[in-house]
Amino acid sequence: MSRKFFVGGNWKMNGDKKSLTELIQTMNGAKTDPNVEVVCGAPSIYLDFARSKLDAKFGVAAQNCYKVPKGAFTGEISPAMIKDCGVNWVILGHSERRHVFGESDELIGQKTAHALENGLGVIACIGEKLDEREGGITEKVVFAQTKVIADNVKDWSKVVLAYEPVWAIGTGKTASPQQAQEVHEKLREWLKTNVSESVANSVRIIYGGSVTGATCKELASQKDVDGFLVGGASLKPEFIEIINAKV
Repeated sequence: MSRKFFVGGNWKMNGDKKSLTELIQTMNGAKTDPNVEVVCGAPSIYLDFARSKLDAKFGVAAQNCYKVPKGAFTGEISPAMIKDCGVNWVILGHSERRHVFGESDELIGQKTAHALENGLGVIACIGEKLDEREGGITEKVVFAQTKVIADNVKDWSKVVLAYEPVWAIGTGKTASPQQAQEVHEKLREWLKTNVSESVANSVRIIYGGSVTGATCKELASQKDVDGFLVGGASLKPEFIEIINAKV
């Protein structure tokens, strides 16, 4: 079963109309591998802007959403609003949402269920902190996070799992290709045991954590690495190199 390579760019809280217009023009004009699905995670205030400017071959994602369609939730956005902007994806459970904003596994699970029920694709993020890796509990942590997501998924074709070791995000430290492959392989085994063999074989497990033009090719060659969630490098022209990592 071949899994379509998936490259997400998480712009985080970066960019303005001028710089994003330049980035989007670079992307629209570049020669990108047609066998790769590309999705850009824009700040919510720029979702409409990004969707209207980016070539239709590129997807757009919100970086977060809430668990209900509407209501008295100041500062939040719903899947219905995201879809109304022509946007079809959302990133949920990013480590910055978990560790900076204190989102619990339970809340991320509820958001995942609601986003999927409303027809959004979900890039669901999991990953261990440095003390957890050093303490030898990487698997325990990522399996627990994955279980809460899995309990809220009915249709796995709309889910991409993003493994992002927290110690490698924005630090310049990248998990070695072997470290990434080892966790991805164990995640696939977990899905096989706890969900189904067909889901384990078809779901895309992507890697995030200081992915650059220099590190992407060797990471992309690993058997169970099905793409990337790219932070800082997604705002630079080298994002094109990362999209083309398999070429």
